[in-house]
Amino acid sequence: GGTSREYSGRMAAESAYSFSLTTFSPSGKLVQIEHALTAVAQGATSLGIKASNGVVLATDKKLSSVLIDMSTVEKVASLTQSIGCVYSGMGPDFRVLVKKGRKVAQTYFRTYGEQIPVAQLVRELASVMQEFTQSGGVRPFGISLLVAGYDHEGPHLYQVDPSGSFWPWKASAIGKQMVNAKTFLEKRYNEDIELEDAIHTAILTLKEGFEGQMTEHNIQVAVVDDKGIFRVLTAQEVKDYLGEVE
Repeated sequence: GGTSREYSGRMAAESAYSFSLTTFSPSGKLVQIEHALTAVAQGATSLGIKASNGVVLATDKKLSSVLIDMSTVEKVASLTQSIGCVYSGMGPDFRVLVKKGRKVAQTYFRTYGEQIPVAQLVRELASVMQEFTQSGGVRPFGISLLVAGYDHEGPHLYQVDPSGSFWPWKASAIGKQMVNAKTFLEKRYNEDIELEDAIHTAILTLKEGFEGQMTEHNIQVAVVDDKGIFRVLTAQEVKDYLGEVE
C-alpha cells in the first residue's frame, strides 16, 4: 500500500495549494483555475459556428422554475453593434465582463472614431480574466465566453477561458454538453457553410443531449451577419427555425 499512501500524500499536497489562487502547486498547476473550468463545465451548454458570411451563437437557457419570467432572461449580450457574446457558467460573472467589454469598446470608438476589431476586444476581455488569476484576494471568473463578431476582416468566433487563454474557432461549444457538441460539430462543419445552414446546425447540435422538449422559450440564438449587425433572434424566429430542423 506504499503507492496508495504516496498517492494520497500527493493529493493532500495538491489540495493544500487548492485554496491559494496565486500559488503554484508542486506539479506546476494553479488548481483554482482548474476548478473554475469545472464550474464552466457544469453550466448550461453554449455553442458558436462561424459561417462564410456571419456567425451564429446558440445557448440553452432552461430555468430552474416555471415561475421565472422567461422573457427577461438574457444569456447573450451585445458588446458593440457588430460584436456579441454568450457564456457558460456563472451569470453574475458574465455581467461584470459584459460591462467591462462595452466600456473598452466605447473608449476605442471615442478615441479612433471607428468600431473596435473583434480580436482586440477579445484580447481585452481575456486580459481582465487573466488579471483575476494573478492577484491576491480574488477568484478566477467562473465562466467561459464565446465571442462572435464581424469586422473589416470578416466574421470571427473566439472562445475565452477563465485562465485568460483565448482561441479563434471555426465552431466550438462550452458547458455541460461541450464534448458531445464538439464531436457533433466536427462531423457537421464545412468551410463554406452559410449563415442559414449554420443556424440549423447550431440548433441541431444544441438538441443533442438537450434535456426535455426544446422550444423557442428555453434556447436563445443570436447572429452577426455580413452587414456587421449583431442581434438576438426573436422567439418567433427561433420557433420558425425549430420547425425547419424537425
